[in-house]
Amino acid sequence: MRSMWKGSVSFGLVTIPIHLYAATENKNVSLRQVHESDGGRIQYKRFCSIEGVEVPYAEIAKGYELDDGEMVVITDADLEGLPLSSSNVIDVLEFVPLEAIDPLNYDRHYYLEPQKPAVKPYVLLRDALQKSQQVAIAKVALRQRETLALLRVHADVLVMTTMLWPDEVRTPDFPFLREDQPQIRAQELTMAGSLIDSLTEPVFDPGKYTDQYREALEALIEAKVEGKETTKTPKKAAKSDVVDLMAALEASVSEAKKARKPAARKAPAKKTTSTRSRRSPKSA
Repeated sequence: MRSMWKGSVSFGLVTIPIHLYAATENKNVSLRQVHESDGGRIQYKRFCSIEGVEVPYAEIAKGYELDDGEMVVITDADLEGLPLSSSNVIDVLEFVPLEAIDPLNYDRHYYLEPQKPAVKPYVLLRDALQKSQQVAIAKVALRQRETLALLRVHADVLVMTTMLWPDEVRTPDFPFLREDQPQIRAQELTMAGSLIDSLTEPVFDPGKYTDQYREALEALIEAKVEGKETTKTPKKAAKSDVVDLMAALEASVSEAKKARKPAARKAPAKKTTSTRSRRSPKSA
């Protein structure tokens, strides 16, 4: 594993330098968008909808769109001036029982590894948490965003789980909750309880479950590889005058037509494509 962040845990007057690692990883099979006829990759460019030109990464800022369509441009310098009191510090605020926190509040999980000089205070906090049967509530800033987090012990390692802020957890507001609830008969409740009992296991063993879709997709890819159903796309430098998606697609289709035999199927008709992604201000 590669450390993604370096900081410290502030526990009273004790400071514990640590390295942070992502505790989970996405195992989904990564698929690219390609041209169906020849396997060429579909490329997207950063394109300014006003000036009609490609924009270099160094000139890109963040923006917040107002309800009337006006844009508030926010630069990196603006963001640097915002307060992040817990930057590079996991600041322990209080201790609570784990069952007091609804898992709906959880976001992401990270392993904490002590830096070499900090093994003893790290083990002290770990063992104290285990003995107290409590978890630590902390505040931390990751990727320029301050968040609540909890510290607990898993497999003799401190684990930090970032949490959502209270206003980020939606309230379920469904019509049926405001209506008269159906009456459940005692026999029905007993039968449902019996079903739960029949499916109850003493411990949860995630190893007995598998991602059947991912396994099937990997088998499909392997079968195509073994059957030599692959396409080797030529490596060509992108043309400097191709500045948006439509032009890139037209150039790819033109090149493909030249390479294919006359009997091959025709290229798809042109479609008007917009390179600007629209989002509502609320989702910004």
